[in-house]
Amino acid sequence: MSDQDSARTAFADGFRTFLAHSPTSYHAAETVAARLTAAGFIRLDERDQWPSEAGRYVVVRDGAVIAWVVPEGATATTPLRVIGAHTDSPGFRLKPTPDFVTQGWQQAGVEIYGGPLLSTWFDRDLAVAGRVFDRSGRAHLVRTGAIARIPNLAIHLDRGANSDHTIGRQRETAPVIGAVDAVDGSDGSDTNLIGYVAARAGLEPADVTGADLFLTDTQPAALLGTHEEFLAAGRLDNLTSVYAALAALAAVAGGSRGERLVATSEHISVFAAFDHEEIGSATRSGAAGPFLEEVLLRIAEGRGATTGQRLQAWADSWVLSSDAGHLVHPNHVGKHDPEHLPRPSQGPLLKVNAQQRYATDGAGEALWHGLAEAAGVAVQTFVSNNDVPCGSTIGPITATRLGLRTVDVGVGLLSMHSVREQVHLGDLRALSQLIATFMLAAEERNA
Repeated sequence: MSDQDSARTAFADGFRTFLAHSPTSYHAAETVAARLTAAGFIRLDERDQWPSEAGRYVVVRDGAVIAWVVPEGATATTPLRVIGAHTDSPGFRLKPTPDFVTQGWQQAGVEIYGGPLLSTWFDRDLAVAGRVFDRSGRAHLVRTGAIARIPNLAIHLDRGANSDHTIGRQRETAPVIGAVDAVDGSDGSDTNLIGYVAARAGLEPADVTGADLFLTDTQPAALLGTHEEFLAAGRLDNLTSVYAALAALAAVAGGSRGERLVATSEHISVFAAFDHEEIGSATRSGAAGPFLEEVLLRIAEGRGATTGQRLQAWADSWVLSSDAGHLVHPNHVGKHDPEHLPRPSQGPLLKVNAQQRYATDGAGEALWHGLAEAAGVAVQTFVSNNDVPCGSTIGPITATRLGLRTVDVGVGLLSMHSVREQVHLGDLRALSQLIATFMLAAEERNA
């Protein structure tokens, strides 16, 4: 096996491991923090006084995580290079009192989170994962094995299922989690799904005082294609960007190489993976919330920056907002702009929209193509068909919130918002290389 093949295999294996450990945003944030701590980053607590010394740091807030590298020569006006992504994905969240019984079936009430492709969640082996809180207010990460399933109605009972069926969002999406025990005469009233989940964290049901729990698919990530060039898995929107940034940051700023970056970098590198993008980002851990600004303010305070100096630094800074985009669908080419048809294996995407649903402008486009040239990778451009409404992401939100120059990019997927999406691994590895180039000191990029 060549060195290049070995690097591709290692990257794919690393991504599959990351996905396996990240069934929810809370798990993903902790997985990122653990990986960076192992690479030499110091984990901080928001309730503590933070160090002002140069170094590598990481902090977690709920399902969001921010990491940064302060170089030794950083001053009050040292600019920032920020990578933005998000840790959450569309799906189903358990309702506060989820348990009910229907005709002998034990079921769980769920709310729809974001905009999932509902039909893809039916007849899947589903687990429950997230976090529960004990009486002291301490959070415990939890996950079960496959315990739930949202059953389809047999076609014999719905002859129009393949033509005109509309899914009932309240009643039809409730998963089955058990059956009434006819032997002991139980009516199912003692069912306690949250208690069952809590027991997996070693807690008594009565000790659980709060929970944030989601359904999650249990099928592992799999390599597809005649050359295993594709990966299919859940939550690729947007764990592709989270992992690409994590792998880049670990490579650039981890271990002894990270110590060199601290010693030589001309800017402060920041990686911010927010929660709640799929529902609008307007939370304390979302891009519209204060998390990133508060971290940047504390970094500036550590440099002794005045308000004016901080704004000087921010005026010379960039945000690379990375979120999943759309590859051209081979069976629905007409849904795409005919002059912008992103293809697999042709590189990551620059995302452009005239309504600023993506924050890219000409300056951002120039930055992106400069990074691509420096990294030696191909890139593509995504623009929506005018007849198909454009989605959005954290880029415009961050630009509006902080005033930082922002460019929206990402890796192309098939089946976005399905329970199981598809990515070309070459494109994802190229995105990670571009992010690493963005974070490296100018003299190292040009060496």
